[in-house]
Amino acid sequence: MLRSAAFSALRQTKAMPGKGPLFQAARAMASAAGEETVTFEFCDKTFEGYNIDIPSRSVTLTKAEAIGLYRDMQTVRRLEMAADSSYKHKLIRGFCHLCTGQEAVPIGIESAITKEDAVITAYRCHGFTYMRGASPVGILAELMGRKDGVSKGKGGSMHMYAPNFYGGNGIVGAQVPLGAGIAFAQKYKGEKTCTLALYGDGAANQGQVFESYNMAKLWDLPVIFACENNKYGMGTAAGRAAANTDYYTRGQYIPGIRVNGMDVLAVRQAVAFARAYAVENGPMVLEMKTYRYGGHSMSDPGTTYRTREEIQHMRSTSDPITGYKHRLLETGAATEEDLKAIDKQAKKEIDEALALAKAIPEPNGSELWDHIYVKGAEVPYLRGRVPEEVHYYSNVE
Repeated sequence: MLRSAAFSALRQTKAMPGKGPLFQAARAMASAAGEETVTFEFCDKTFEGYNIDIPSRSVTLTKAEAIGLYRDMQTVRRLEMAADSSYKHKLIRGFCHLCTGQEAVPIGIESAITKEDAVITAYRCHGFTYMRGASPVGILAELMGRKDGVSKGKGGSMHMYAPNFYGGNGIVGAQVPLGAGIAFAQKYKGEKTCTLALYGDGAANQGQVFESYNMAKLWDLPVIFACENNKYGMGTAAGRAAANTDYYTRGQYIPGIRVNGMDVLAVRQAVAFARAYAVENGPMVLEMKTYRYGGHSMSDPGTTYRTREEIQHMRSTSDPITGYKHRLLETGAATEEDLKAIDKQAKKEIDEALALAKAIPEPNGSELWDHIYVKGAEVPYLRGRVPEEVHYYSNVE
């Protein structure tokens, strides 16, 4: 039971008229199921709109849904911490881009869409891969190049996939037109689904982004172009690279919304709003203002172009997990004991997953030639690393 004065105020809020359809639907469903609900309010600066109204400034969830968001963020945080440690112990080689600090984005998105919707993003993709259904073992094994990784140990950090998750893409901005193509397929097949095509502020000036905007609007494709603005494209501050850093307005003829990307509930609310719009009306641009605590990748210390004080300030004032924890406690949706148990379980789950991933062997060298072509569509032979190394496909005449 929520007995606090805060809950009493929340109950009065729920009785107020004029709430949006998402609010009303959530309340009706929860009431029908007899589940206890809790309402969260957003401040005036949470959403900013461009040529469109902003989402409702309140959202109602069941207690289970509210706590689930915390659990997922804590799990992704622990997953990235394990990746960080493994990289420093040389278990992971090559490129590795972590989303520590940005957990509210993949968790908020996934909670607002359906499993039939599609997601495609850039190379900071571990959290999205997990939220789309991949296991921590599969993700960590992939990072370490093991045969049971989500991409059979051949993709690494930047090339992970899951059901209706199209990567993990290593070429800056290249996933945006691919996302428009996925949305074209959805519309062509008459599906009431949409695609989230995510990119960073560093990719926002790519010509292919604007070409994708144009085609999506011409055909009213059900695509949400979502810019994760973490303030730095590699080591370059957004303001040094872009004449207009209001990324949500850069669709010009496409409406846009800027949202606090450090607030998982705000991301959830904005994406739910954008999804409903996109499925019926066509594209929308979202800008999620977020922040990464680490460098651009594991090879970047992240402190040559910004101060340690800036990073610490963001950690202490805007951390998505800490901030959401306070909201859960303030509304009575969870107790300190509940959240401590979740923290402990998340650590245990990822520690166990890491141990299992370490025990998985690397793929056999002969598997290098697999999964290049669909079976039956192979070319007669492929050249390897040097001209003398040639592989012939036995089933091709």
